[in-house]
Amino acid sequence: MIRSLLCVLVLMGCCSLAWGEVPAWGSLSDQQRQILEPLAGQWDNLPEARRQRLLSGLERWQGMDQKERDRVKKRFHQWRQLEPGERAQIRNRFKEFLTLPHTERQQIVERYRRFQRLSPERRDALRKHWQQMTPQERQRALKRIQLIRRLTPQQRRWLLNRMRR
Repeated sequence: MIRSLLCVLVLMGCCSLAWGEVPAWGSLSDQQRQILEPLAGQWDNLPEARRQRLLSGLERWQGMDQKERDRVKKRFHQWRQLEPGERAQIRNRFKEFLTLPHTERQQIVERYRRFQRLSPERRDALRKHWQQMTPQERQRALKRIQLIRRLTPQQRRWLLNRMRR
């Protein structure tokens, strides 16, 4: 349990808060030391950035209610079930995401949120449809989406009306 909590904190720490001076092991609170106990012997030798990520993750963990903690634990368990190659691919895609301009990242996040607001049945249907497409069909669909995004709202409405006929 402690080990999985520690791993969750490491993952959460990747989205760390403001950087500051990281305290030595002896300067941590009793509660912090209790949760970070598996790292007691190596804490002072860990790179400062890693210690900061761990503390930031710990702070976020402590601010969560039980429902949020359960969700994080579930996601972490799913992460651990992935093959190392799959995890590497996800890390690389996340690094690519971080290199995008801020506006593009915001658009991606908004599209993800819209997708999450769909009913589970609709999301599953869209996933299934996408997975059944050939790579060429996916490329064509992505190109069409890019073209549609360039249209004005009036042009989109006109196109939708034409497609419905």
